[in-house]
Amino acid sequence: MRVVVFGALNGLVAVGLGAVATHLLSDSMTVADAGVMETAVFYQALHAAVLVAMGALKDHVLPSLLGLSAWALGLGVVLFSGSLYVLSFGGPAEVAMVTPVGGALLLVGWLVLAVAAARRI
Repeated sequence: MRVVVFGALNGLVAVGLGAVATHLLSDSMTVADAGVMETAVFYQALHAAVLVAMGALKDHVLPSLLGLSAWALGLGVVLFSGSLYVLSFGGPAEVAMVTPVGGALLLVGWLVLAVAAARRI
C-alpha cells in the first residue's frame, strides 16, 4: 500500500503547487513559465491518481510487475514534473535534460502496467 501513500502525497503536492502558482505567483510568472507549471501539475496529478488506483490492482495483476510499474511511474513523475517545476521557478536550463528521462520512465511504467494486466487476462 506504499504506492497508494506515494500517489496520495503526489496528489497533495500537485494541488498545492498548482494553487501556489495560480494564486501567489501568477503575477510574477511569464506565460511560458505558467504553461510549464501547468504541464507539471497535470502530469503529476494524473500519475498520482494512477498510483493510488494501482493499490486496488494489487490482487489482480502480477505483484512484481506492478511494483516495477509503480517505481517507474513514481520516479518518472518526480523527474518529469520535478524538473518542470524547477524550470518554471527560474532554475537552471540544464535541468531540462532530466525531463525526457522522466518522460521515458513514465512510458516504461505504463508499458509494464499494460504487460502486468495482460498477463492476468
